[in-house]
Amino acid sequence: MLEKKDHLYEKAVLVGLVTQNQDEEKLREYMDELEFLAFTAGAAVDKRFTQKLPKPDPRTFVGSGKADEIKTYVKENEIDTVIFDDELSPSQQKNLEREMEVKIIDRTNLILDIFAQRAQTSYARTQVELAQYEYLLPRLTGMWTHLERQRGGIGMRGPGETEIETDRRIIRDRISLLKEKLKTIDKQMATQRNNRGKLVRAALVGYTNVGKSTLMNAISKSEVFAENKLFATLDTTVRKVVIGNLPFLLTDTVGFIRKLPTQLVESFKSTLDEVREADLLLHIVDISHPSFEDHIASVNDILQEIDAHRKPTVMIFNKIDAFAYEKKDEDDLTPATKKNISLDEWKKTWMSKSEHPAVFISALTKENFPEMKKLIYDEVLKIHISRFPYNDFLFEYFDED
Repeated sequence: MLEKKDHLYEKAVLVGLVTQNQDEEKLREYMDELEFLAFTAGAAVDKRFTQKLPKPDPRTFVGSGKADEIKTYVKENEIDTVIFDDELSPSQQKNLEREMEVKIIDRTNLILDIFAQRAQTSYARTQVELAQYEYLLPRLTGMWTHLERQRGGIGMRGPGETEIETDRRIIRDRISLLKEKLKTIDKQMATQRNNRGKLVRAALVGYTNVGKSTLMNAISKSEVFAENKLFATLDTTVRKVVIGNLPFLLTDTVGFIRKLPTQLVESFKSTLDEVREADLLLHIVDISHPSFEDHIASVNDILQEIDAHRKPTVMIFNKIDAFAYEKKDEDDLTPATKKNISLDEWKKTWMSKSEHPAVFISALTKENFPEMKKLIYDEVLKIHISRFPYNDFLFEYFDED
């Protein structure tokens, strides 16, 4: 491991494939994101390995020649960890660990590890632990270490039961226990949501690291943890917010990501219920990110998966202070790309024709905040009036700042 800014970082290499469904540009975006994930988890990326294949090799994900190249580099450079951009099958992970004799993890395992680091409350830790055990169960045959005995002793092991079967039984028992624990907590959280009264509920949703928590702090004048790392927030935070004289509840939720592990979607069901039961979604987008359109699509896919895609939505394009583009010279005849589109030009594209109202802001500098607050106010008021049609005269918008 190497020391960096007083922290111990594992030395890691990244591995990804160009396939029929993923071109070089898309792979580069995914690998950039994977490197940020690795940094968030505590790794320093030493090198990237890529290969063109029609589909992943069923035995070692990459071809045998590339696997040998990675193995040689790992040994010569004292690499601690090899991180693969896609989820490995149990047999692929087992084969790679045996051949490379180094720790092998995939994107799913990496995200689970970050969630485990970031979980602060007992509830979040329970959700992450359940996801980790469900990921681990089919991979036990490839594990190099044995689980600590949580149950066993005289009379507890069946005749001829092997170590691996005991481990499986321990994990299945633990999964059942965690699921029961989450059921109890889910009921408690559902009761809490029902006890919040009839206030309109708005939920911040968006890709990870788009500035949801920063925006939450700015709107609600609270101190929600915010950091320029992926998944800075795992625990749901609810604050009462008043814009003008109209009160509503604002919820900050876990960020989404491409290739989000299915185990996490399931184990974080109750956290996602905050989104599912919200009256209004505030979809935050980092417009300074070159792949922000893909991020929108990924978030929309997950919203559809949890049946929350038909809700009234406000699109909030954040980080305009960090937006940059490359203006083309007049004599440049090469085709324009997304890199050449200015912010004003973006506003005139599909964004202006979207069914959802949109606003462009900076949560950091508070640029265009009055416009954003008025837009949120109008949408919350619509929902409030539909719920209480006789007291709309009580509310009037004014900018308290």
